[in-house]
Amino acid sequence: MRKDIHPDYHNISVKMTDGTVVEMKSTWGKEGDIMSLDIDPSVHPAWTGGTSRLLDTGGRVSKFKNKYAGLGF
Repeated sequence: MRKDIHPDYHNISVKMTDGTVVEMKSTWGKEGDIMSLDIDPSVHPAWTGGTSRLLDTGGRVSKFKNKYAGLGF
């Protein structure tokens, strides 16, 4: 492998939305930097199972259904 072409791989702290801090390796920032997340695996529906329902009162979904109601969808 060629030397000096890869980014520095170091330890950083990742602060989750609930305040917990996790140590991990990354190429982001510098050694010891803290990355604060807006969305993390503890709250995102993709990791928690997606129990939330789509609530659309008169919005895009309703307009689509009304527009194409006669086509048998």
